[in-house]
Amino acid sequence: MGKPEQILIIEPPSELRFRGPFTKIATTSYIKLTNPSNHYIYFKVKTTAPRRYCVRPNSGCVRPGGVTQITVTLQPIDFDPAEKNKHKFMVQAIINDKTWDSLPCDVWEGINPEEIMESKLKCVFENLVTKTTTAESALTTTTTKSEANTTDGKNKVIGDSSVQSSPKVPGETEEKLIKAAQEVNQLREEESALRQENLQLKEDLLQLRNVLMVNEASLAKATATKFTSHTSSESSTNAISILIAVVMVIIGYVLGKMI
Repeated sequence: MGKPEQILIIEPPSELRFRGPFTKIATTSYIKLTNPSNHYIYFKVKTTAPRRYCVRPNSGCVRPGGVTQITVTLQPIDFDPAEKNKHKFMVQAIINDKTWDSLPCDVWEGINPEEIMESKLKCVFENLVTKTTTAESALTTTTTKSEANTTDGKNKVIGDSSVQSSPKVPGETEEKLIKAAQEVNQLREEESALRQENLQLKEDLLQLRNVLMVNEASLAKATATKFTSHTSSESSTNAISILIAVVMVIIGYVLGKMI
């Protein structure tokens, strides 16, 4: 009699992927468990490399229609090519409706192995840099340097002057970086000067506006004063003219009586 078919829906179904680099920081992947049945499903997660991974939670219960997410964290590691292919996970599950409120560890006691549902996941590593790859790169670099030194030795015998006259790339790069830094500093100084000039122009404009406002107020006051004095002068002239006319009338009247 074979093992029962897995009831839980497991995502991803067959491969658990981890994206590198893996040498400096921990890498995390996730397993999603969905229970489409009307039963209480208990689960636990096993791995072939328990020292390399942290699994939370590594066991529990998925209620009917429920969903549980499992976090799988790979600790920083330098992979051995012979070891990375052995990293696998297994999700085991059992149905237990009678003791669904019990602790997960108690449910598994005395369980017949033939009743356990099992699903296996293979670990897949992306952007993997192994010790062998690093060693091969170092060997290739060393070989290239050795060949370059041999070639330089041969060329030195043929044309030493051409080798000596060739510029040093690191020196040119450093010189360009220094020149670029100087240009950046100069641009910053020019920007600071422009900002100061802008502020000074704003202050001069504000002062000019204040002076114009004062002059306009003074001009308006002077115009009002002149208009008032002119009006007073015209009123006085009119009064004198009326007074003279009255006097003339009186004199005429008196002279008429005398004659």
